Amino acid sequence: MNYQPVSSSNLRAVAYDSFTQTLGIIFKGNTEYHYYGVPQSVYLGLMRASSHGSYHAAHIKDVYRYRRVA
Repeated sequence: MNYQPVSSSNLRAVAYDSFTQTLGIIFKGNTEYHYYGVPQSVYLGLMRASSHGSYHAAHIKDVYRYRRVA
């Protein structure tokens, strides 16, 4: 996945694989999580959100299965 840096107080970079519907997020502090089964519309909403951290908390965290990878 190709990570794109984002301007956020909580998130550092975001990536998305449309084939596997996997969303990757690198948080401040360099922890990386993969979220599975995420529709592209949710990824686009995250990238367009005025607050990436708030969008993540409301629409991704505790909604999709995830795994810490780093």
